[in-house]
Amino acid sequence: MRLMTFNIRFANPEDGPNRWEFRKELVLETIWAWSPDLIAAQEVTVPQLEYLATHLTGYAPFIQHRDIDPTCQYPTIFYQSETIVPGEGNEFWLSETPQVHRSKSWDSAFPRMVTYGLFREVRRDLWFYFANTHLDHISGMARIQGAIMLRDLFRRLEEPAILAGDFNDQPSSEVHRTLTGPGSRLRDSWEVLQQPENGVSTHHGFDGKYFGGRIDWILLTEPFFLKTARIITYNQANRYPSDHFPYCVDLDY
Repeated sequence: MRLMTFNIRFANPEDGPNRWEFRKELVLETIWAWSPDLIAAQEVTVPQLEYLATHLTGYAPFIQHRDIDPTCQYPTIFYQSETIVPGEGNEFWLSETPQVHRSKSWDSAFPRMVTYGLFREVRRDLWFYFANTHLDHISGMARIQGAIMLRDLFRRLEEPAILAGDFNDQPSSEVHRTLTGPGSRLRDSWEVLQQPENGVSTHHGFDGKYFGGRIDWILLTEPFFLKTARIITYNQANRYPSDHFPYCVDLDY
């Protein structure tokens, strides 16, 4: 099974030549080139969601549990229709009032959330949770408190689980320790395969150059085991689909 986390960059009119309308087809090409079974996409605005739902052939958005608000940027799960069977889903805001729509706490610059659901592969019996989140880029306290909420969620879930997303923090951070340290079921897929950290970046300035380290992660519980992990630098003539590289892993169980 192949998983991808991909911050597609919201449709920002100030992005000039990197505006969504100039790179949306490249986002499709990037996904099709790697053909993940499950995608954790971040910064998905409603027009981007509508475009992907229509044009990302072979995939469906996992949004049946969501009341769509056109003012939101959502972490959104997409699944490959021929390989993945979806189950029930849920989501909540990473705040002191998680059931309050668009709520935020701890000086978070924006409302942040986690979306998750049960899935299984076609012709396999194991149901597992796949979750997608995007932690705040400004407030360190909001990232830490959000990580605590995510850790506690995964403690409550009995099934195997995977958490993917843009965590806006480094592997050396308290956020990472909260999610993967003692008391957590989660392991960092990159670290499990003993991949190097020096010179590694998943965020860039639409130019593919090193910018800020590995902030996009895929974390997983037993019984999943890693086969490969790679940061995808796919581009066309130095045109990139986003200011983040997708991160992709192959696993089995």
